[in-house]
Amino acid sequence: MTTMFAGKKIAVIGGGKMGGILVQGMIARKMIPFRSVTVTDIDALRLKELHSSLKVHTSADNKKAVKDADIVILAIKPQQFEDTLKNLRPVVNADKLFISIAAGVPTRSIEKFLTGSPRVLRVMPNINTLAGQGASAVTAGKFAQKDDIKYALAIFSAVGLAVEVDESLMDAVTGLSGSGPAYCFVMIEALADAGVQLGLPRELAEKLAAQTMLGAAGLFLTGGQHPAQLKNMVTSPGGTTAAGLRVLEEGKIRATLIDAVEAAARRAKELAGG
Repeated sequence: MTTMFAGKKIAVIGGGKMGGILVQGMIARKMIPFRSVTVTDIDALRLKELHSSLKVHTSADNKKAVKDADIVILAIKPQQFEDTLKNLRPVVNADKLFISIAAGVPTRSIEKFLTGSPRVLRVMPNINTLAGQGASAVTAGKFAQKDDIKYALAIFSAVGLAVEVDESLMDAVTGLSGSGPAYCFVMIEALADAGVQLGLPRELAEKLAAQTMLGAAGLFLTGGQHPAQLKNMVTSPGGTTAAGLRVLEEGKIRATLIDAVEAAARRAKELAGG
């Protein structure tokens, strides 16, 4: 078991896909024993499934789960936030750390819903977390203590990459890594469509496209080289890749991707009331 979680109890409020995968990741990495985790949800069948597969405690009582916990992961939808947190107010104290993964809900709003001086962290994970390959950004609220961020970084590192950022950058994170998987799926789909047009079976084309993107990302993350250097390694003078890259540049792929990230970041700010 990870020493920093020794003796800690964790409550996960919301046993949906993201809440479930976080619990699974923590237990698989032996960060915390299953008997120290309680998951709550309004769906009794989902709780039964989580108890059966992960052996964790389950409950429909948010207040009791939070009262007994040291770390509370808020894995609920933004529209459920205010009512859920107001219900928890009687059991909130400075000994508890709250980690929210609700998109677009700033730490100041979470602190206001809980009242007092709650220790709050906000995390922006992405859908790739469901495959254990997520990209998560963590930021601290006004009352968070110096070492609180380490807990969130450890938890989300169990399901991918986790980094700390200033909250002023969270909209940029949303536009890049939060919405980014959708851009990647469009590219996989387009590459596969091209393969099919050239005669490849659909299933094969999709697998080749997806593995190509996965492998390219892995090569960059492990190789320590700039993307341009890796691109140049594939691009022979007058060759096939050079011909393809010319078409991409003519289609302004760089500018289009930049515009997409900026548009998503602006929308994130609008939704947060910024």
